[in-house]
Amino acid sequence: MTQKSKKRVLLSWSSGKDSAWSLHILRQRGDCEIVGLLTTVNSEFDRVAMHGTRRSVLEAQARAAGLPLWDVPLPWPCSNQDYEERMREVCERAVAERVQAVAFGDLFLSDIRAYREAQLRGTGLEPLFPLWQAPTAQLARDMIAGGVRARLACVDTKQLAESFVGREFEEALLREFPSEVDPCGERGEFHTCVYAGPMFSETISLETGEIVVRDGFIYADFKPAKISGQSAVA
Repeated sequence: MTQKSKKRVLLSWSSGKDSAWSLHILRQRGDCEIVGLLTTVNSEFDRVAMHGTRRSVLEAQARAAGLPLWDVPLPWPCSNQDYEERMREVCERAVAERVQAVAFGDLFLSDIRAYREAQLRGTGLEPLFPLWQAPTAQLARDMIAGGVRARLACVDTKQLAESFVGREFEEALLREFPSEVDPCGERGEFHTCVYAGPMFSETISLETGEIVVRDGFIYADFKPAKISGQSAVA
């Protein structure tokens, strides 16, 4: 397939492992040209919504991925109407820039997928779900074996102990999860911050700052120390 015939795709980017692995899978498929990383940012705190990732880390990820960042500033608090209005504006921009599809890293929550599909209906943009219904226990191990390096940036304390925040996403961690916790955190048990992997040209060195508790969630505040200049995967 020639470069001209590849589908131009915008990737919904959370700063975590699932969106990062989606980027890797889509690039491997060879039928897509990823044209940017689409991220909603809380304007009040200048951080990725839910994950709490700093803009500086987000920008370092985009540089390492070699892709432009399409950041969507959201007010705080943000109503559903505010959110959908800003997403409509992004969709209009995407169509104007010849984007044909938006990809999401969702795994198995049907209501979330249905909402994404409803958002894009009538926009001219096709929703893509490259990881959909992949068995999450195997998927988590495939990510780790494939070179994804991430740390737990946020933990829902109603579902997982506070002590997990800041931990490395690795085989040892998976073995410590309670049986009711999804290995990929798809039900919101935890969110991650990716700093290395086959989708990145470089490894992002993260420093851990404050640990903050807010509204039943605990966050590890990661800051980029530097980019090593070495390939993320040997």
